[in-house]
Amino acid sequence: MRQPLALAALASLLLAGTAGAEPLFNRVATFSVPQNLPADRDPTKKTVSEIIAASEDGMLLAYTDGEQKALGLIDITDPANPKPAGFVPLEGESTSVTILGDKAFVAVVTSGDNFKEPAGHLATVDLKTKQVVAKCDLGGQPDSVTLTKDKGKIAIAIENERDEKLNKGALPQLPAGNLTLIGIRDGAIDCATRQIVDLTGIAAVEPTDPEPEFVDANTDGLVVVTLQENNHLAIVDSKTGKLVAHFPAGTVDLKAIDKTRDGKISPTEELKGVAREPDAVRWLDNERFVTANEGDWKGGSRGFSIFRKDGTVEFDSASDVDHLAIRLGHYPEKRSAAKGSEPEGIEVATYGNDRLIFVGLERASLVLVYKDEGPGQAPRYLQALPTGIGPEGLLAIPQRDLFVSASETDAGGKGGARSAVMIYRRAEQAAAYPTIHSADENGLPIGWGALSGLAADHTAPGKLFSITDSAYAPSRILEIDAAAKPAKIAGAITVTKDGKPAAYDLEGIAVRAGGGFWLASEGNPEKKDGPLPDLLLRVSAKGEVEEEIRLPEELARHAVRFGFEGVTVTGTGAEETVWLAVQREWKDDPRGKTKILSYKPATKAWGVLHYPLTQPASGHWMGLSELVSLGDDRFAVIERDSAFGAKAFKTIQAFSVKGLTPAAVGSAEIPTVAKSLLRDLTPDLMKAGGYGLDKVEGMTVDKAGNLFVVTDNDGVDDSSGETQFFAFGPLPR
Repeated sequence: MRQPLALAALASLLLAGTAGAEPLFNRVATFSVPQNLPADRDPTKKTVSEIIAASEDGMLLAYTDGEQKALGLIDITDPANPKPAGFVPLEGESTSVTILGDKAFVAVVTSGDNFKEPAGHLATVDLKTKQVVAKCDLGGQPDSVTLTKDKGKIAIAIENERDEKLNKGALPQLPAGNLTLIGIRDGAIDCATRQIVDLTGIAAVEPTDPEPEFVDANTDGLVVVTLQENNHLAIVDSKTGKLVAHFPAGTVDLKAIDKTRDGKISPTEELKGVAREPDAVRWLDNERFVTANEGDWKGGSRGFSIFRKDGTVEFDSASDVDHLAIRLGHYPEKRSAAKGSEPEGIEVATYGNDRLIFVGLERASLVLVYKDEGPGQAPRYLQALPTGIGPEGLLAIPQRDLFVSASETDAGGKGGARSAVMIYRRAEQAAAYPTIHSADENGLPIGWGALSGLAADHTAPGKLFSITDSAYAPSRILEIDAAAKPAKIAGAITVTKDGKPAAYDLEGIAVRAGGGFWLASEGNPEKKDGPLPDLLLRVSAKGEVEEEIRLPEELARHAVRFGFEGVTVTGTGAEETVWLAVQREWKDDPRGKTKILSYKPATKAWGVLHYPLTQPASGHWMGLSELVSLGDDRFAVIERDSAFGAKAFKTIQAFSVKGLTPAAVGSAEIPTVAKSLLRDLTPDLMKAGGYGLDKVEGMTVDKAGNLFVVTDNDGVDDSSGETQFFAFGPLPR
């Protein structure tokens, strides 16, 4: 077996991926799945885009929406401007789709949660009339479908999945699944030719219950089938229906991984003998295939593997996939005790002379792109593509130099992003993503995410600092080299109190004139296990908390859970003033006004100004996310709403305190600053081709006068993990 790519090699390849030395993919558009819902369906209800297929000319996409029990269609004649193209209701949960000519063949589960009597059919959808024109009963619950390369048969994995709530999901749970083969005649399914291939009796884990998961066919007519829970692989001759080979998927020893859910990204642990339990599978050629080792029951080896059809493991990525996710800020720390980044999807296609492998990371919301270097060679990492939350379906359209990802997670019910189909174009260009990544420390990538504030070093242009919020513990201060392309997190300082690592909800950072930092920690008086106060922290250059400063009780008693969000400092010595931005209105604020607070360390005196918030659109809130001193009594804030997309409000506003004196705490009259627009950030966010990120949380101006802005990825929790770091150049006046 080939050894995994070395960490150093991966790091250099990551950077090489931005150099434009060879064709690379960049995202050009995002289609929000709720756009496809007809007028008679509630657009706030959950939607998904799971498995996705394309017409033979690559102009039309079809995706399964199991939540809506439908097939959705997208017109990508102009890939940068995808349009709704139809919505076809089905009689059950759609699980997979493939297209032949003007017909889509859709696997439909009709038994719902009846695991003892699984049922489903293959629906034929006319793509011109957008109607179901035929159904073929499958006698069980279908999962994956694929066409043989000669278009003569369709292969269907009949999973008959287990009830994971029954006996902790233990196998066996009958009836057993199978591989079903059905002939195609004159472009239509010929149900009379349905052939059932028995896959029982071959797997050592539970031979009576194979649970086939995913299928793919090569040009020799061989169909490879993953038996995920059984950690087994089978190869069937589609021409005869005979089982020609089968073998265990094997196990992996994982080193330098994070296997503990503790709020800290620490890839220093090991797991031995982890069953691969592959999900998706694709042939690389007639001799080799590649699997995404997601795991389901007891395994999940956090990577992908290349097998020969005789069962030989030619390559295994081991812990490299998790390391890439860590380096890019996409690592799902809350999944550390489960399956980490959880590779689930695989796609393979030839673009020009390059055979490419696409690996979809369900929990990290990334697609990793590799070049197949041929038999006996390790695949070469090329780049990473940001996706919607939980990419499930991966689709290559090489005839148009396009690639598509479909995400199954809809976080709209939690105020997050909706399920989405994202489109990428390959060209000779630099990779637009990542915009920021981390260096190695002691041979391992620095873990990061949830960048909630920015500050600039006083001595060196391009040297910045950021902090991580309560998504992680302990709190850390990150050192950023913003002159690098992409920006690089070069080091990390752990925040300590009384010599021990400390955890705060850090939302703002400012560099003190004499060295060290001011940090703003957001409070939450509504926290169920006890109220947390808003805190101003005086911290040394080594991250040691030297002082915790609380609000006067007369201010603190009005606080709500939307507290400190930005901090900056003006003056030095006795004239030093620390300024803090409060995100939203507190109980004592007039509607539409939030606080800008001042604090003088020399006298410990607090003052209050009001900032006028823009009226948010219906269903959203408006607030402040950052505060920066521009000198000459001028400040800039990030004022933003809670929305996603092109209609969202994400701005940098400026105001002056010249002639204004902050009111003493408890004063009836509080001066209100006057604001002016410095930059509308929504167009910048939309240029990334995504759904327009909502949490723009960090901003600073460096010693050379250059403006930097960063988004907060929520620690990859109900989030895609995408971070956009912007270097805007000289600050506009």
